[in-house]
Amino acid sequence: MLIAITMGDSSGVGPEIILHAFMKQELPPDFIVIGDWSAMSLCNRLLNYDAPLRRIREPAERKPDVVNVLDLALLPEQAIKIGQLSKLSGQAALKYVERAAQLALQTEIEALVTMPINKEATRLSEPDFCGHTEYIANLCHETNYTMMLVSEKLIVTHVSTHVALRKAIDSVKRERIVNVIKLTYHALKKLRPRQRIAIAGLNPHAGESGAFGFEDELEITPAVADAKAQGFDVHGPFPPDTIFMQAVKGKYDAVVCMYHDQGHIPLKLLDFEGGINVTLGLPIIRTSVDHGTAFDIAYQGVAFTQSLRDACQLALKLI
Repeated sequence: MLIAITMGDSSGVGPEIILHAFMKQELPPDFIVIGDWSAMSLCNRLLNYDAPLRRIREPAERKPDVVNVLDLALLPEQAIKIGQLSKLSGQAALKYVERAAQLALQTEIEALVTMPINKEATRLSEPDFCGHTEYIANLCHETNYTMMLVSEKLIVTHVSTHVALRKAIDSVKRERIVNVIKLTYHALKKLRPRQRIAIAGLNPHAGESGAFGFEDELEITPAVADAKAQGFDVHGPFPPDTIFMQAVKGKYDAVVCMYHDQGHIPLKLLDFEGGINVTLGLPIIRTSVDHGTAFDIAYQGVAFTQSLRDACQLALKLI
């Protein structure tokens, strides 16, 4: 089962995490790295990892027991700015993702795992870029998708993600919530023995019968009723300040959240290093580490590898 790992922004921790995880034997037996040979070899040399690197042009050229780097040759070594914002690095990072998605759609790889890119750097060449999730979904020509964050302690999905909070409120619509419930259920079938789904409210106290807004009453509650009528084990909406604790204690297997931070904050508080990002609803399998480029510690050999290890393991499980 071949997995492609995109290298991420060359200025950040992506290259060193891949190399360190390989040296710790935390990566799958069959994987390739899609990125720039220049960055991988520079990092390998600076950190004295002495990992065996092999430059390839196509997945079929890979060999076992080495770090096979599918080299897009976008960055000369002198263009790599360690720990600094770089238009070239941001642009290249997006090209790695594009190539990986194409290989997945062509079934030349069975899953892709993405290392972090820096949104600010990427926007220097792609001003409308808002995130991996949306970009990959667009490459797949898919509009019905969502982001799931997975850890051993909590699983959350999102009605909206990388949009302004004002727009996120407007995105809380009955049909969209039902779609996210369905996507959540089908993913849970591969991840958990049961598929008990809780729905977080949007407003304080889930609106308290209209006292603090009407979205919970007019959009979320009918969506829950629709999903129940279709046979899903779904409950809510519940006050957002209490539902996550109930899920952590085992009452529910996942929580559908109404916007980005509502789901990200509790999961990252509980399990920052172990959280994995999965895009649901795509014709391909994509998982990701759930941390950033960490420019401040790049190429220092101190970045943790757990998230990449777990992202690869989850990709294999979804395959």
